[in-house]
Amino acid sequence: MIWISESEEDTLSFGKRIGENVRPGDILLLYGDLGSGKTVLARGIACGMGVSDRITSPTFTLMNPYVGKYPVYHFDLYRLIRPEELYDLDYEEYFYGDGIAIVEWPERMGGLLPEEYMKIGLSQMDSATRRKITLEPFGSRFEELEEVLRPYEGIGH
Repeated sequence: MIWISESEEDTLSFGKRIGENVRPGDILLLYGDLGSGKTVLARGIACGMGVSDRITSPTFTLMNPYVGKYPVYHFDLYRLIRPEELYDLDYEEYFYGDGIAIVEWPERMGGLLPEEYMKIGLSQMDSATRRKITLEPFGSRFEELEEVLRPYEGIGH
């Protein structure tokens, strides 16, 4: 599924739609270059889940927890040196528990990627604010999530 965001507000809005449709145990992996909108999308997802705290990128702490309809665990693995460092965070407890895991820079996980997740790619297009957001489900739960979001496929608004 491909969705085109025309602005930061569009990206937030699409994130809210995702957040309104996630369930406990869902894992959302956000791929994209620096400045592609990963944290903006994560902020929208958390907002759609009822998180009222300010969502910031946990670049230096690797993970920020938030309270919403379900617990939200926002990971930023940009500074991860070795995938094994995730064991120090007890990441499996967050990935396979009763909350939602949102992971920026999941490519740093190496062989520790989960078997089932929603891969969300973000890339800047032809302007400073335009983004292409792609969703690729891995596992039946995430195929369901993609189907729920399909009515929003195309250009934002």
